[in-house]
Amino acid sequence: MIPTTTIERPASTGFALEDWLRWQESLNPRLVDLGLERPAQVAARMGIGALPMPVVTVAGTNGKGSCVAYLVAMLEKAGYPVAAYTSPFLQRYNESLTIGAREVSDETLIDAFERVEQARGDVALTFFEFRTLAVLDIIRRAPVALAVLEVGLGGRLDAVNLVDADVAVVTTVDLDHTDWLGPDRESIGGEKAGIFRARRPAVCGDACPPQSLVERARRLAAPLHTLGAEFSVVGDDDGWSWRGPGRRIDGLPEPRLGGTSQRANAAAAVMAMQLLGSRVAVGDAAVRDGIASAWLPGRQQILAGDVERIVDVAHNPEAARALAATLAARPRAPRTHALLAMLRDKDVEGVAAALGDAVDVWYTAALPGPRGQDGERVAAGLRRLFPARPVSVHADVAAAWKAARGAARSGERMVALGSFLTAREVLNLES
Repeated sequence: MIPTTTIERPASTGFALEDWLRWQESLNPRLVDLGLERPAQVAARMGIGALPMPVVTVAGTNGKGSCVAYLVAMLEKAGYPVAAYTSPFLQRYNESLTIGAREVSDETLIDAFERVEQARGDVALTFFEFRTLAVLDIIRRAPVALAVLEVGLGGRLDAVNLVDADVAVVTTVDLDHTDWLGPDRESIGGEKAGIFRARRPAVCGDACPPQSLVERARRLAAPLHTLGAEFSVVGDDDGWSWRGPGRRIDGLPEPRLGGTSQRANAAAAVMAMQLLGSRVAVGDAAVRDGIASAWLPGRQQILAGDVERIVDVAHNPEAARALAATLAARPRAPRTHALLAMLRDKDVEGVAAALGDAVDVWYTAALPGPRGQDGERVAAGLRRLFPARPVSVHADVAAAWKAARGAARSGERMVALGSFLTAREVLNLES
């Protein structure tokens, strides 16, 4: 994403959205530069402080986007207009921010970008920080009842954490982004729990949270509600219920989103909704309708046909284990062909090992940009793990997917995973 040529400074008029995005990519040589000091300076100049509506912030290794989708869908089914900020975007930049279930327009984004640029001075914001400040500026002006904000990376030092959450959610804690967050669950859990606020409720959708997360909640006197303790999922293949403090909701539908973890993600969203208290009133029917309607592309998305295709943004071992569980639960295929394309800072062998015997034939490809990993390096990791299985290397995702489609026979299965970039390209090819 770092440009190799000088980018023109935005003019007051005539700068299109794509021009602004290229400009933002040029401002900081680091793609990730965790810390609140720089964005806080710009936020203060813009007058962005506490948002004028209740805020739910969602962090976690996996399941963040799903949790946001459930929470927003339930609240909107109950009649509450919601601002929702998610990251990263899958197909369109504008999908990162919805106001009342509608993607924000180019014009609204550009107006906010101009306000950020006017306040920025010489502060070297990253691409994500620039976007987050613009989003917060839009949300504070929006006629919405609540704001739901997804953390981009970690929690404590992420720009989203400029805003104090009324309810903070951590979905799961596992190994990812270890270069920035630390080498183990305890380190990572402490970073993600950085979104907790003193004496304000917190939710953890991980039934076995690291002690660092629990301890942070204790120090802050933040009431912690953990899956399997303060709230739970009860049920089997025929249906399920949510149980929590003072409430039970029966007859919940199976989520449309793919994966064995989706009940837990939905349950965490219900718990967060409950903790908003008297600020919202969401009946059981709205909860059911919201869970039934919530949808995000690229989350174990199944494309039916003679050859079943499954597209998943899974890019860490925990997500790959969830994908493996889904593959095991589906009708057995004679062969499964998997396209794996990942970023350089991701654990290729950890992801592949989590899938284990679920894949018969591997295809790798390079991803674009400075963080993209070469397909040969991905293939080398696969060959170390699975020396007897076919592994082929392709120039890009489109070439790898074409090769897999050409090799797959009727009744077999194809899977694409490894990155939002991988899922985006495959879904574009399939559209």
